[in-house]
Amino acid sequence: MSTDSIYRENVEFGWFMPTMGDGTSLGRESERKPTLDYLTSVARTAEQSGFEFVLIPTGGACIDSWVVGSAIIGATTTLKPLVAVRPGLIAPVLTARMAAALDTLSEGRARINIVTGSSPDDLEELGDPLARAHDEKYDRTREYLDVIKGVWEQAAGLSSTEFGASADASVKDNKVYFKGDYYDIKGGTSRPATVQKQGLPIYFGGSSPMAKSVGAEYADVFLMWSEPLEMIKQQIEELQVQQHKLAEQHGSIRPLRVGMRAQVLVRDTEEEAWEAARNLIKDIDPATIERAKASFSKTGATGQNRQNQIRDAAAANDFVVGPNLWAGLSNVRSGGALMFVGTPDQVSDRLLEYAEAGVTSFILSSYPHLEEAQIFGESTLPLFKEKWNRRLVSSV
Repeated sequence: MSTDSIYRENVEFGWFMPTMGDGTSLGRESERKPTLDYLTSVARTAEQSGFEFVLIPTGGACIDSWVVGSAIIGATTTLKPLVAVRPGLIAPVLTARMAAALDTLSEGRARINIVTGSSPDDLEELGDPLARAHDEKYDRTREYLDVIKGVWEQAAGLSSTEFGASADASVKDNKVYFKGDYYDIKGGTSRPATVQKQGLPIYFGGSSPMAKSVGAEYADVFLMWSEPLEMIKQQIEELQVQQHKLAEQHGSIRPLRVGMRAQVLVRDTEEEAWEAARNLIKDIDPATIERAKASFSKTGATGQNRQNQIRDAAAANDFVVGPNLWAGLSNVRSGGALMFVGTPDQVSDRLLEYAEAGVTSFILSSYPHLEEAQIFGESTLPLFKEKWNRRLVSSV
């Protein structure tokens, strides 16, 4: 990815919805329940603080993402709900229709995040026969997205539908017929048509080669969990390899943004920021930490294994993994737990380094989500935008 193409691309910021509860510390029962009033308050605060969208997660401990997305669109005016969806649990045509309904009611604000990996234990609880079949889940995701994109395009009257080579697929009488290894669709249609003419933007993440292959082919934004800068650069290079493989088949490279899920904590002084960060986990029972680490070690997910390795390598250094970057939350939090810690000037500089490397979609969070969205939005987001705009001007 060239420097020019990076500097000329807008950077978007999203916040995270705490649909499993919220509070001022980790590793204990949530102080704030995920009520309708609290979640809509977080959404409104994120919107007022300058965030463009919110990620609504999915998982056993989370309130259903579709329901929360529906609540958010009624409580905000510009905020875009990014609804997390797990293939295999809802039929693809039904998913397409649900997404189109959300897009219609929100007047074109909806987005979806395809979560293929997820927790094997949670997927087994939900009856997914591929809960522990890593590669097969990604093969199924390809078919899932083929069907979803196909019915969206047909509903919009577009004629550019292309299906994966492994499927017997066609379009007849403005209906989708698709027969693959996992889905058999006879005359699929999506109603209503999406407001966004090309269908909803698709966010998709992962760290494995299989995930990068699927993301390069189908995603609009490819998401990664926060890692030290050099590791992120390596992941971007691996993603670009997949993009070029596709380009050899199709003659051009699909536009693809790179996103990163991270934690953030800013204060007026660096000392205050580090104290607040460490306070998030200072009272956690060591037994709780050991149980969490044992659970994280069993996931089998490539991304989580990378997070585990980063945490363990930094343990002797108080979990500091780089300038203003801390892995302390990884002791009790799975996923994108690495946290940017510092002053608004320091954190905006760190984010700028990632943006220069090619990350142009940030999904941030902190505890508690309500207050921290406002703090970051007022202190750091405008500063980042000012610095980024100066880079844009200087690169012309």
